[in-house]
Amino acid sequence: MTIDQVAFVQGATALGQMPEEPVPEFAFVGRSNVGKSSLINRLFERKNLARTSSTPGKTQEINFFRVNDAFHVVDLPGFGYAKVSKKQRAAWQKLIGQYLMERRQLVAVFQLVDARHDPTALDKELMMLMRESPAEHVVLLTKGDKLSGNQRHKAVSRVRKTLESLGQEKPVILTSAHDGRGRGEILDWMQTWLLAI
Repeated sequence: MTIDQVAFVQGATALGQMPEEPVPEFAFVGRSNVGKSSLINRLFERKNLARTSSTPGKTQEINFFRVNDAFHVVDLPGFGYAKVSKKQRAAWQKLIGQYLMERRQLVAVFQLVDARHDPTALDKELMMLMRESPAEHVVLLTKGDKLSGNQRHKAVSRVRKTLESLGQEKPVILTSAHDGRGRGEILDWMQTWLLAI
């Protein structure tokens, strides 16, 4: 897939604020500071498409981007730790859950997990939630450039075993916003699903 055009559409803090047109959506979700916005920028080769920050919780709404006038990429607020109130954090997680379960336009969810660490309780919670979602589900291991070849293999194997323990078998892709690793595979999955619609 060639990316010709990417544009910010809007942000939303409630289901009722989201775009209404029946455009296929691919969502990116993960814990705060897992490198989600950096990976989205690398995926579409735009430096500042999704806002990045060293401060967890920078993405504070669900942001929609139109790609090639054909589909939307959706950047969801980070799960878990963020420098906000517990009430705000709970509201985000409720909104993310509603989006994953109820959004008719949602085709696939790319869940980001830090390749350097075991999946956390929050990562597993999201994996379990995705069992109930009608959308496709792919796990993206971020920061793959920071691992050696053997460590990369172990990281992928670790996540596959975690998924198996939850009764799931999903694609696992090692990625890096730094060197572009995994970019082609992600775009290939998107293309496959778009052709199947």
